[in-house]
Amino acid sequence: MVTFLAGGTGTPKLLDGAAGVFDPAETTVVANTGDDVELGGHLVCPDVDTVLFAGGGVLDTDRWWGIADDTTATDDELHRLADAAGLEPGPRYLPESAQTVGRDIARWRRFSGVAEFMEIGDRDRAVHITRTSLLDEGNSLTEVTRTLADAFDLDVSLLPMSDDPVATLIHTDEGTMHFQEYWVHRRADPAVRDVEFRGADDAAVTDEVADALAEPVVVGPSNPVTSIGPMLAIDGFADALADTPVVAVSPFVEDTVFSGPAADLMEGVGYDPSTAGVAEAYPFADAFVLDADDGTDLDRPVVRTDTRIDGPDDAERVARAVSEALSEVS
Repeated sequence: MVTFLAGGTGTPKLLDGAAGVFDPAETTVVANTGDDVELGGHLVCPDVDTVLFAGGGVLDTDRWWGIADDTTATDDELHRLADAAGLEPGPRYLPESAQTVGRDIARWRRFSGVAEFMEIGDRDRAVHITRTSLLDEGNSLTEVTRTLADAFDLDVSLLPMSDDPVATLIHTDEGTMHFQEYWVHRRADPAVRDVEFRGADDAAVTDEVADALAEPVVVGPSNPVTSIGPMLAIDGFADALADTPVVAVSPFVEDTVFSGPAADLMEGVGYDPSTAGVAEAYPFADAFVLDADDGTDLDRPVVRTDTRIDGPDDAERVARAVSEALSEVS
């Protein structure tokens, strides 16, 4: 048995070839839900859905977001209506009072659907409608995710990091904004001053996640701050990692990040934007997989390979390095 912690695109890319190394029937994926949003009344779980769509063979791997060849008729019409009515586009937060009423799962991250700032495809939207409706019927996010995983015929077990809401808020020199506004709308433009995981103090690890964290854990090359950070902020999560073998794949080659805003975010919260900074952020990691060109000297076992992942063959190569590192610490 093995458990992967997934957020963004790093770990899903690793999972793309991991089945050649780790038996999918004995693999659990715990997905970040800190960057979830309620958009126009529908709960969108980007990191859960990336794993869901990839495992179901429908992910748009050009963007690593949404469903391949999806249509956008509803999104297009939303923008046409807003433009015709003279409504302002861009992120439109619901009033502050509305952020803490309604669905508990949506607290602190509620946006109007007017001229929605995230492009949601039509088939993708059907997933969000189904998810939200099942939640409204009284199911937990864990139960709903299991139902959707069955619908997409996933080979691995997929779990949200918690059934409770955690919102990743980025404090910038232009004010505080939800991660999706910072990343999707602002393209990581404002300088990061700090990152807050609002709600983490009240969130709990589910029994399913606790069981998964009792197995050897792989932290893929995801963003340490906004992909893995929300998980670590939940009480007991980091402690569980300290008690089980953990291998982490660095998303950096020394001080160069493969993709995304990880460098700016790490610097914003006080870590060096580098492999050394990742090791500092992951004191629970027993071993690391680093790129062959990464000469960072760590105080833990290291397995080196070419860690760039551009397809399933690359992913399987990195997964084999992960397996080798796990064998050294298990």
